[in-house]
Amino acid sequence: MPEIKTYTLTLPEIAETLVKKLDLHEGLWGVYLEFGIGAGHVPGTPEGQTIAPAVIGVVQKIGIQRFDSPNNLTVDAATVNPQKHKAAKKQKTSGVPLK
Repeated sequence: MPEIKTYTLTLPEIAETLVKKLDLHEGLWGVYLEFGIGAGHVPGTPEGQTIAPAVIGVVQKIGIQRFDSPNNLTVDAATVNPQKHKAAKKQKTSGVPLK
């Protein structure tokens, strides 16, 4: 069996993973990408005899942002990462009634 070298996720799957990683339990969340744009001259032919202006885009940050209404990019944190209810801790007392 060949070695797996790439795993891909959809944008909602990435949002779900980040909601769980950040331990969020409420709200609609979707993927947020921040881009940087640059420009320059690049070879216009394989031989490099001509140059051509080009735009270069880079991904600078990936995160999640809160949305006001659901869409094809969002996940509901309450559904994908529900709050786990912990049993109330019993308070230790010395046996003396509290006033």
